[in-house]
Amino acid sequence: MRRLLDAILAALLLLAAAPAFACDAPATVCPARGVLALIDRGRPAGLLTDPGDDAGVLRAAANVRADLARVGGGAPGAPAIIAGTIGRNPLIDRLIREGRLDVSGVVGQWEAYAWQVVDRPAPGIARALVIAGADRRGTIFGLYDLSQAAGVSAWTWWADVPVAHRARLFVTAGQRIERPRVRYRGIFINDEDPALLGWTRRTFGGFNHAFYEHVFDLILRSRGNLLWPAMWGKSFFEDDPENARLASEMGVIIGTSHHEPLMRAHVDWEHHGQGLWDYTQNEERLRAFWREGLERTQGQERIVTIGMRGDGDRPMTEGTATSLLERIVSDQRRIIEQVTHRPAAETPQVWALYKEV
Repeated sequence: MRRLLDAILAALLLLAAAPAFACDAPATVCPARGVLALIDRGRPAGLLTDPGDDAGVLRAAANVRADLARVGGGAPGAPAIIAGTIGRNPLIDRLIREGRLDVSGVVGQWEAYAWQVVDRPAPGIARALVIAGADRRGTIFGLYDLSQAAGVSAWTWWADVPVAHRARLFVTAGQRIERPRVRYRGIFINDEDPALLGWTRRTFGGFNHAFYEHVFDLILRSRGNLLWPAMWGKSFFEDDPENARLASEMGVIIGTSHHEPLMRAHVDWEHHGQGLWDYTQNEERLRAFWREGLERTQGQERIVTIGMRGDGDRPMTEGTATSLLERIVSDQRRIIEQVTHRPAAETPQVWALYKEV
């Protein structure tokens, strides 16, 4: 039975590593033919970005260069890929102004991107695959789309999915536009203790930014954008201040779990709270505690959990508490408005309502 399971796992990993080629589709990667060489005799095409683009875009571009080098096995050749965010890359913006790059289906679309093969996009470049993102994550997803198409799985680091060598890969002519159907997509690291905890401590020393860098990379390579971080006795924002900074740099939205209102980890109350976790007896201190959670995450992309659960995710009351929850939610939304100086409806929120309602 163990050999059978190992064989099944090996087959699944090979399937995950195998890119899906569609040589008749526009602007796609094909091993047999195309108008642009992505990898030629083991040498991948060079990838151009602009230093003024978003830091997450530049990081993703560096990863894709390394990915293509793993697939081809050789050093990069002449530039034949141009990637950037509309409004942040002067070369891409010029191609748009000249009517040579069509982004009508991309501009203003959340996390959308276009692949388009363009002739003579810049002096010295006869032809290039242009990857243009509507926003920074659109560009990041467009870049990682290229890695996946070349055969690099999002799970290569986490699950040892092999990267197959390919001496030649091409890009077909035309344009392709992609955009997400669901606005927020991500991972919740739930009940991570003890299974994930021990490995994380041995490998990284805890749930720090060295660990989360790999989690963020997996999310982005999987076209996700959101993380609810580890929660049992963990504080994403306080255990390692670099966690939040790195999430912001890489382009990952952070939320807090179902019983952690207004960007405060549950363990934060153990460290800083005063009195009972009980809104009927300690509402003033709880409001101040929640306000600090919003204030320290100002300027970061976030989804704010609202509502309240009892201490340690236990019931808040023995019976129903609809009116109490209504008051809590109303007060929390007022805090959101006071901190952001905008209507509460302009801040993405998750309602976490329980049996007390």
